[in-house]
Amino acid sequence: MAVKIVRQTNKIALLGAPTSAAAMSAGHEGAPTALRAAGLAERLKTIGYAVADLGDDPVQLYKPDEESPRARNLTRVLASLESLKPRVEQAVKSAALPLILAGDCTVALATVAGVRRYFRKVSMIYMDRDADLNTPATTTTGCVDGMVVSHLAGRGAAELVRFWGEPPLVREPDLALFGVARLDPPEEQLLANSPLRRYLAADVQRMGPAAAAHAAIDRIRGNGYQFVLHFDVDVIADFSTTNYPGSGGLSLAEVREALLVFVQQPELAAFEVTAYNPVKDPDGSGAKLIIDLLTELLEARLKTLQAAEAAQAPPPVAAAAAAGRNATPSPEKSASAPDSTPIAAPGEAWSSDSLDLESDTATSVSAPEAPEDSGTSHAPEADDTSDSGEESSGSHS
Repeated sequence: MAVKIVRQTNKIALLGAPTSAAAMSAGHEGAPTALRAAGLAERLKTIGYAVADLGDDPVQLYKPDEESPRARNLTRVLASLESLKPRVEQAVKSAALPLILAGDCTVALATVAGVRRYFRKVSMIYMDRDADLNTPATTTTGCVDGMVVSHLAGRGAAELVRFWGEPPLVREPDLALFGVARLDPPEEQLLANSPLRRYLAADVQRMGPAAAAHAAIDRIRGNGYQFVLHFDVDVIADFSTTNYPGSGGLSLAEVREALLVFVQQPELAAFEVTAYNPVKDPDGSGAKLIIDLLTELLEARLKTLQAAEAAQAPPPVAAAAAAGRNATPSPEKSASAPDSTPIAAPGEAWSSDSLDLESDTATSVSAPEAPEDSGTSHAPEADDTSDSGEESSGSHS
C-alpha cells in the first residue's frame, strides 16, 4: 500500500555524522557532540520546533593512508556513508526536515542518497569556499574531502561513484556551487566546460547575496525538484574554527543573507552543516556563532512556511462544508478501480513502505538496515550556465 509523506513544518530530525575520515587531520569528528553540548536542540525547541535527536553514527577518524595516496581513507569514508544514508531515509520518512551535523563534506553523498529514497528528483546547493571538484587523477594531496562534488556528479574514485547504484547522484545542471573563493587549476579547467551552475564569491557579491541565491534556486529547481542544502562553515570569511579558514570571499552577513533565501524554500529536503572543528574553538565562540545562525535561519523558515500554510487554508465555514460533503463516499467511489499512486506535490513523496513516525524524543546510536534504492529519474539537459570569474589557490586539493 502506498504511503504519502507530507513534511511537517515544525519537525526537525537531528542527525550526527562524526567523521573526519576524508579530511587531512582529525578534529571534525567532534562537531556533532560540540554543537549539541552548546545547546542547539534546546534553541530550536524554543523557537517552536519539535526536535527528534536521532543520535550519531559511529566515529570515523582520519588516519594517515600512504597505501592510497590519490584517495586516502576510502574504507572509512564509505563506512560513514553507509551508516548515515539509512538514517537520512528514516528522517525523511518521519516527515521531518533532516538537519545533519557533520564533520567532513563527504556526508553529502549519503544525504542525497537518503533523500532520493523518497524524492527521486533531487538537486543541490553546495555552499563552500572550495569547489571540491578534484579527482584522484588531479589531486596533489589525496584529500577525498576535496573531491565531493566530482563524486556527486559521477566522477572520481570508483568506490564512491558506485555508492549510488546508478550515478550520478546529482546531474551537473541540477547542482549549484555557491560562494566558492578557492579554485585549483584543474577545477578551473573542468568548470570551463561543465554545465555545473556556479556562483563564485565575486559573482555573489556583484549580484548581491539574496539575488544570487534566488538565481541559483531558480536554475536548479526548474522541474520542481527537491533540493539538499550543503553548508560548509569555511565559506564564511575569517571563520577560524575550521581546518581551512580563508580571508576574503563571503562575509558572515553575506552568508546569512543567502542562507535565509535557501532555507525558506518549501522544497528544501535536507540541510547539512559541515567542517566545524571544535579543537580549534577552545572558548566555544565558533559553536555559538553557528548555533545563533542556525536558529535565526530556521526560525525564519518556520514563520515563512506557517504563514504560507495559513494563507492556503480554506475558511472555517468552507472547510466544514467540504468535510460534510466528503463524509460519506458514493457507491461509485467505493467501487472504484484499483488504487494508483498519485503524483507527489512539492514537499510530498510516495513510498511503498509503511510510515512509522519517529518519536520526538527518540535517539539512535546504530543505523537501521537500509532499504533498497529506488530508481532514478533524469530531467532533460539544461543548456544554460552561470559565468565564473575568480582565480585563487585551493586548499582541498
